[in-house]
Amino acid sequence: MPRARSINQNYTSDVLPNFRNLGVVLRIVVLVNGLAFFVTLTQATSIQDLWQRIVYGSAFLQPVLLACLLVLYALNEILVRLTYRQGMAGVLLTATFLSWAIAQLGEDLFASPAEYGAFHVWQLIALSMMVATLALVYFRLRAHSLSPALADARLQALQARIRPHFLFNSINAVLGIVRSNPKRAESALEDMADLFRMAMSDNQELVTLRKEIELTRQYLALEQLRLGDRLKINWQLQDMPQDALIPPLVLQPLLENAVYHGIEPLHEGGEIKIKIHLNGKELHLDVYNPFLPDGKDHDGNKMALVNIRERLSLLFDVEASYNVDAGIDFYRVHITIPYVREEFQ
Repeated sequence: MPRARSINQNYTSDVLPNFRNLGVVLRIVVLVNGLAFFVTLTQATSIQDLWQRIVYGSAFLQPVLLACLLVLYALNEILVRLTYRQGMAGVLLTATFLSWAIAQLGEDLFASPAEYGAFHVWQLIALSMMVATLALVYFRLRAHSLSPALADARLQALQARIRPHFLFNSINAVLGIVRSNPKRAESALEDMADLFRMAMSDNQELVTLRKEIELTRQYLALEQLRLGDRLKINWQLQDMPQDALIPPLVLQPLLENAVYHGIEPLHEGGEIKIKIHLNGKELHLDVYNPFLPDGKDHDGNKMALVNIRERLSLLFDVEASYNVDAGIDFYRVHITIPYVREEFQ
């Protein structure tokens, strides 16, 4: 059985930040440099003095910051296994040791006896510890603001907006064949049960891409009950990683949008193309559908797309991207998420 994986980066409020997450790294860089600039600004006596202090401070700050990020990246798997206090102590010791080592290597640059004396090296080390502590406090406060209760409530609200549309459309599709093909209607109701079981599942779980595609095929089978040959599906999965994990209900809402706002307005119907492939450590999902420029746009047209964008931002921060490309006769949604592999116990 695949091991359950959390898609909430802030599953508990008392955890260290994920130092392998691009969003975390960018926030650390901005936060540390912002604090350094603020301190320098309060000490400067002129523009020229400000510039000199920035150059002098960066000579120490940037090597220490880069070294800390690299070491914490390498130690991330170890830190996540520690308690919060142990992990916090590990981060502070790392910052202290690297600050001391870099200060010793650049002693002539960082400790000028004529102006500051050797005490300045220890002053820089103390400042490094203070900045590291402030950064950890910031991420802890941020984690509290995105606590599991708030994050789960947000995800539930986002998914709940999609479910009514899916429910009503699926029921209408089944009602259309209840009398003419009762066995097919019974099978369709079983597909609906599977889909809603997935929709109501714990949204802290990553699901296998295989399962998401299986449920999506069930959804499309329901839609083909109504649309028949008007709906054509082109799956391009030859480069899809079989062990990938993704958040639940990402692909299905995209196809629901493609069906109802791409295929239905066309009397002759059209083709939806789904392409999923791996590029390095990124999983790419593309959904293409015909586009009718003169068609009427409804308020709900982009609801599912906005919901997915918000969910990806909440779950993966800046490591996920969502792009829409509308051409003369096509509409394309492209999603990029980190490649998370399925783990077996």
